[in-house]
Amino acid sequence: MRFIRDIFREKAAAGKPVISFEFFPPKTAEGDVALLTKTIPELKRLRPDFCSVTYGAGGSTRDKTLDIVDRIQREHGIPAMAHLTCVNATQEEIHSVLEEARRRGIQNILALRGDPPGGQGEFHKTDGGFEFSYQLVEHIRQMNGFSIGTAGFPEGHIACTGGKRVDWDRLKAKVDCGADFVITQLFFDNRDYFEFRDYMRAAGMTVPIQPGIIPILGAAQIRRFTQMCGARLTPQIEARLTALGDNDEAVREFGIECATAQCRELLAAGVEGIHFYTLNKAHSITRILQNLGIGDA
Repeated sequence: MRFIRDIFREKAAAGKPVISFEFFPPKTAEGDVALLTKTIPELKRLRPDFCSVTYGAGGSTRDKTLDIVDRIQREHGIPAMAHLTCVNATQEEIHSVLEEARRRGIQNILALRGDPPGGQGEFHKTDGGFEFSYQLVEHIRQMNGFSIGTAGFPEGHIACTGGKRVDWDRLKAKVDCGADFVITQLFFDNRDYFEFRDYMRAAGMTVPIQPGIIPILGAAQIRRFTQMCGARLTPQIEARLTALGDNDEAVREFGIECATAQCRELLAAGVEGIHFYTLNKAHSITRILQNLGIGDA
């Protein structure tokens, strides 16, 4: 399989955007079957450059994350990236996970501090573990053989009390520790991304900064997501969601329309690519890429 850093380099040379999809490990056996035999094969037709698989809060899906990444690569031939966090693990345990990833031919890791168990409350360092994601980046780099991604926050990390520019300076330091590319948290106002990107470029950061886009599938769901992660729905989006009320089909169509317009503006501004938070669903992603004329959509 290929390093994601090389994929970014090759696509940039060809003047084409990197398109990637993110999945989460399902909680049920039925969800596993749907993801691996329906959703991923449907999205494979769009010819993604890579996929990623999340790591449950508190490291709760450690083995399952590696299993899904392994299957995406072996069964579908798509480069895949495993998320890895510092939560509930010692340095030795994290090293063991990375060695298992290496054994399975998994060469791409998204290094994150991670959410606490249950996804709520404050992060607490595990005894013998890492406190900050830059330490995880350093550890992975020292092991060699991996391409390392990390997360960026156009609106600033929700836990950073010093403001978004303090958070962005920390990202620069983290990249300097060995990260090859940045994938952003979801956002809805492209001005937030452009301000973030321009700040990082002015600070001397040259690695790709891939915007993360989520299609709105439901009003209550997206409001919950944004509240949890500190992202902001624009007033225009809020007004439209309120007007659509409980019309789930109309909300989903609006989500496709909204994400299409957002991606079109980002691509016109020369972003390195788009990372789609799929929520393990294929329909909206397919429609958005059809609208953009990307892949075989």
